Amino acid sequence: MADFLAGLPKAELHLHIEGTLEPQFLLERAHKHQIQLKYQSLEEVQKAYQFSNLQSFLDIYYLGMEVLRDASDFHDLAWAYFQKAASQGIVHAEIFLDPQAHISRGISMATVMEGLLGAIRKARQELHLSILLIPCFLRHLDEESALDALYQCLPYRENIVAFGLDSSELGNPPQKFQKAFAKVRELGFRVTTHAGEEGPPSYIRDSLDLLGAERIDHGVRCLEDHQLVERLIQQQIPLTVCPLSNKALKVFPDLSKHPIRKMLSLGLLASMHSDDPAYFGGYVLENYSQCESLVQLTREELALSARNSIRGSFLNKEEKVRLLEKLRTYCESQQIRMT
Repeated sequence: MADFLAGLPKAELHLHIEGTLEPQFLLERAHKHQIQLKYQSLEEVQKAYQFSNLQSFLDIYYLGMEVLRDASDFHDLAWAYFQKAASQGIVHAEIFLDPQAHISRGISMATVMEGLLGAIRKARQELHLSILLIPCFLRHLDEESALDALYQCLPYRENIVAFGLDSSELGNPPQKFQKAFAKVRELGFRVTTHAGEEGPPSYIRDSLDLLGAERIDHGVRCLEDHQLVERLIQQQIPLTVCPLSNKALKVFPDLSKHPIRKMLSLGLLASMHSDDPAYFGGYVLENYSQCESLVQLTREELALSARNSIRGSFLNKEEKVRLLEKLRTYCESQQIRMT
């Protein structure tokens, strides 16, 4: 099964590049920049990478960003992820980044993008990965800050496919950002939003209706609203589900209770992704393998998740067809029939 999962062509649609900051990388860059952390050893950092809820995760998440100071930090962080992605069967990745978290620290978008785009070019050339960028607005900040981040990203618009919405969901409903996403759509970008993880199903509906979201990141709480589920199925709205993240943040008591199998069986366009893998215990391959083991997903259901990930991407039609054919050929070689 391990070889099958590693070879299964899949897309990563829910990955925060800052969330790939592994403990060893954190310590190395803190030493490089002479940053005094409150953690003195690898073991202490690893212990800190354990959480009880979304907010306790975000506290260490934003603290970790402090070690990202120059273009080489962003380059090396992204390159390490792309190498991991290629080894795990990812053929296409859509990478989230948080501009406000860096701008607020005095790190320019020029520095961030110089590093990321250098790593992206290298990954395209050497690893043959397809990669798109999605800056996200931090929902715990105000809309004016989101608009400022949008404008600071515009010099790099040819490298950006969409804008997203992430960070603390509770108390920060989608309607808070209607003006920002109206501008995003006016400028011709796609829209994806985090909704229905800790927030209620209404946040999913409002993301679709008020922000123009074409894709929902997480979305697991849709199952609490039958009418919403029917709409998501009918419109085939992609849901980028992150099982290990949901487990780590106590959205579900343990992985065996995760609803990904039910979501797939209902006909929702759901697929599995890694979110912030350095913090949540695994990358895409670990999400697939642990769900195969603990949720008891079949090879057909695992292949369906992979297919949904490609279908739910922001790639153009021709690229989707190419990658879906690659997946079909692989499944045929494994004697898996795709419906």
